[in-house]
Amino acid sequence: MADFDIQGIVRDLHEARRQWRQAHRPAGEPNGIEFPSRDAVADIVGLLKSALFPMRLGPPDMRQGSEDFHVAHALDSALHRLLRQVRIELRYSAALQQPGGSDVEAQALEAVRAFGAALPGIRMLLDSDVLAAYQGDPAARSVDEVLLCYPGILAMIHHRLAHRLYGLGLPLLARIVAEQAHAETGIDIHPGARIGAGFFIDHGTGVVIGETAVIGQRVRLYQAVTLGAKRFPAHADGTLQKGLPRHPVVEDDVVIYAGATLLGRITVGKGAVIGGNVWLTHDVPPGGRVAQAASREDESGNQAWGRSG
Repeated sequence: MADFDIQGIVRDLHEARRQWRQAHRPAGEPNGIEFPSRDAVADIVGLLKSALFPMRLGPPDMRQGSEDFHVAHALDSALHRLLRQVRIELRYSAALQQPGGSDVEAQALEAVRAFGAALPGIRMLLDSDVLAAYQGDPAARSVDEVLLCYPGILAMIHHRLAHRLYGLGLPLLARIVAEQAHAETGIDIHPGARIGAGFFIDHGTGVVIGETAVIGQRVRLYQAVTLGAKRFPAHADGTLQKGLPRHPVVEDDVVIYAGATLLGRITVGKGAVIGGNVWLTHDVPPGGRVAQAASREDESGNQAWGRSG
């Protein structure tokens, strides 16, 4: 029988963990700390999708006559499971900030109730996203196709849920929800990003939207667009400053074509069009057009922006 020296590997892994914790554990962090479960969060999000869109993302035998029963059951299960995960995150936060000084149970219940109450509004925002994708893509044959198949819509379902959790002071749970969509779609949206109604990400792979980005209504992005930071201010000791506005503000009705990179706290004005593969670090006025110098023109003299669909 092969000998893999399991005990030696266990001993060395124990030492690696000890060194990491000694170097990186925040002061006051309790031993045996519990963290939210990624698997549990995935199950919760699955139930929430089923409650938000029971006929399309619910069980295959779903019928309209039993929608409300199914939604009630899915919500009851999802919110109770979420309550456990919220307690875990709040206990961790409380242990770091105010040991023994906060009512985690009351805070968790209040947060989950607020999250549940926000779900109808989230559904309406998602409806606007689905409609924007259907109206904005000539390849789309129905809103059902958009909801079932488009990676940008999957990313936005996760983002709308994650953004509400983030706003309720649950950044770890929010990030888990967001990263699940990132892993599945290649679309990376930080849960802190503020995104208005009617948002459409076409194709989507490689899109990156940073934490402090602000996006208005009816904005359209294509694949490989980055709304990122230009620089990262640091404290005197060299550690990065957190929470500063450092990502673009994109106003209503803006279109940003594939491969464009927008960096820093710039403002892209209402109705502007940003061409493909542009590198942009300055403001754009409302209605402005920005393209590479070598952009070709169509017969009418207008810049030909192009798209796939």
